[in-house]
Amino acid sequence: MNEITKLDTVQHYCDLFGIEALHPLISIVDCDKMPPIRHGRRLYNLYAILLKDTDCGTMSYGRSIYDYEKGTVLFAAPGQVMGADDDGKLHQPAGWALVFHPELLRGTPLASMMKDYTYFSYNANEALHLSEHERRTITECMEKIQIELQYPIDKHSKSLIVDNIKLLLDYCIRFYDRQFITRENANKDILIRFENLVDDYLASNISAEKGMLSVQYCADKLCLSASYLGDLLKKETGVSALKHIQQKMLDVAKERVFDTSRSISEIAYELGFQYPQHFSRWFKKITGCTPNEYRTAN
Repeated sequence: MNEITKLDTVQHYCDLFGIEALHPLISIVDCDKMPPIRHGRRLYNLYAILLKDTDCGTMSYGRSIYDYEKGTVLFAAPGQVMGADDDGKLHQPAGWALVFHPELLRGTPLASMMKDYTYFSYNANEALHLSEHERRTITECMEKIQIELQYPIDKHSKSLIVDNIKLLLDYCIRFYDRQFITRENANKDILIRFENLVDDYLASNISAEKGMLSVQYCADKLCLSASYLGDLLKKETGVSALKHIQQKMLDVAKERVFDTSRSISEIAYELGFQYPQHFSRWFKKITGCTPNEYRTAN
């Protein structure tokens, strides 16, 4: 079984691939200039942005398997495992790699914004595929950071490096928006499957057995990451996945509250609430009245 190599620091990353570390918290690599390497699975305790310009074969990315193509960008956040099983052969990398430690962002506005770059928690089959023009834009950003790392560290270094990282991340958001649009037909199919999944879950007794329907449950059933599903729904409908589920739940809850043969407690358990009072608070927060008040008023 292939062991997983931990990459805790930028120096660890550079040592693994035989490259010089020009900065203790960030490294950028033109992979064409790297020596051939063995494949391996790696636990990144760093942020990593990998632009693959070669056929890497089948790789594991978190819990997913994916065949990467030329011009694919992969994102890893601290705690993620990425890589391919070692086949005993040497492979020549191609593309670019940017890795940086979370400590680099400490005290900067970007530190609190990283959670907004949700693609760091996307699955493998949700990787970013670039057009040639987009690829040039990404490599230009990489080159700017690389040039800055050639200078001796001074009081301007950190802000300039972080600003260029943010520029690169923002471009990736733009390119993902384009990818969502160009995959419109596939997205519509996902939306239909999502709607059917939510309806079937709420119409069955699954909620009573497994609890309230969650975005993660839907994402797993659709073979997507929760972040990607949420972003897709937000872009296609303007409503988050969580709000969409809650609105569906509310519609079902209102319908069942009208049925006086059911107690409010029964309805709460049917919808996956562990305690009836939690259901009442949730219902009132959205509608402005408790289930009993709604029942008597209608």
